[in-house]
Amino acid sequence: MEKVITIGSATMDVFVECDEANIVSVCTKDHNKDFMSYPYGSKIDISDFSSKVGGGGVNTACNFANLGFETSAIFKIGEDIYSDGILEFFKQHNVNLSHIIQKKDTSTGFSIILLSFQGDRTVLAHRGANAEIREEEIDFEAVKNADFIYVAPLNGESNAVIEPLVDFAHKNNIIICFNAGTTSLKKGRKHLDKILKYAHVVVMNKEEAMMATGIQVRPDTKTEKFSHDLVHTDIKRMLETLKVMEYQVIVITDGSKGAYAYDGKKYYFCPTYNEFPVVSTLGAGDAFASTFCGTLKRTNIDIGKSLMYASVNSGSVVSKFGATEGLLTFEEIEKELSAHSNYTYFEC
Repeated sequence: MEKVITIGSATMDVFVECDEANIVSVCTKDHNKDFMSYPYGSKIDISDFSSKVGGGGVNTACNFANLGFETSAIFKIGEDIYSDGILEFFKQHNVNLSHIIQKKDTSTGFSIILLSFQGDRTVLAHRGANAEIREEEIDFEAVKNADFIYVAPLNGESNAVIEPLVDFAHKNNIIICFNAGTTSLKKGRKHLDKILKYAHVVVMNKEEAMMATGIQVRPDTKTEKFSHDLVHTDIKRMLETLKVMEYQVIVITDGSKGAYAYDGKKYYFCPTYNEFPVVSTLGAGDAFASTFCGTLKRTNIDIGKSLMYASVNSGSVVSKFGATEGLLTFEEIEKELSAHSNYTYFEC
């Protein structure tokens, strides 16, 4: 069984749904932006409420374990009511927690997720211990024994551990999957390249890719024929710019529009899998990125199939409340694809 170790955040997520939430769109010459709004100064009744365990480290570890990988997780929590909830949650999942970091003098990460009637969300996040991981706290011996590692976004001081972590993994011939976060991207391309040069798989959403490359996806820029669909010229440029080593696969997700990949030889496009209802988009990115990496390993680098499997699993996740509720096994993904044989990817 392949061994994977994830590093990322662990949070207690509180979901709040309110019928009085409004979505306000603000347009400028260069871009459009949507805002969630509530009547100012009012007391508003919520229509639904629930709490779930989440965070990039948790979500991806649960997904890898569910897909059948021997999974270990590295994340940092405090010793409080929220950490108790996270540890209790993992009793239901086959994840090795012997390498997690738990400290008494810090608080466990906590988020409030405001859900919209469209199924999207706004997250109010208290990073807590997630932003305080230090290099000396990481069990590098566990990393050394893994077949591949998955690096989820790390914020605050924790971001500083990514560079020595991927450097160590590279020196020990461990495959590296990197899902960049805004903290890494804000440090600039020079810093990012130190990580990109060792990462075998890099996954970003379109907004992150624009930040990393400085390339804007302009509405007036032409599109080019991409097999049976169209790819924006600026997205192709972003894929090419992010690929800094020959052995890399670069993936850019674009929400409901689908996902793109590039291996230096071919471009791939996979539309969104729309057979599930959208309840909450929280966790969709984690499910997509980790399923893509897991399938890539399982299929000996079949990029097209990996995009399809990732799209199906993330589609299942958005149909449930909670970032891990809708996770599918490989067998369940394959059954879903068999039932919808017209769904496919394109390449050129």
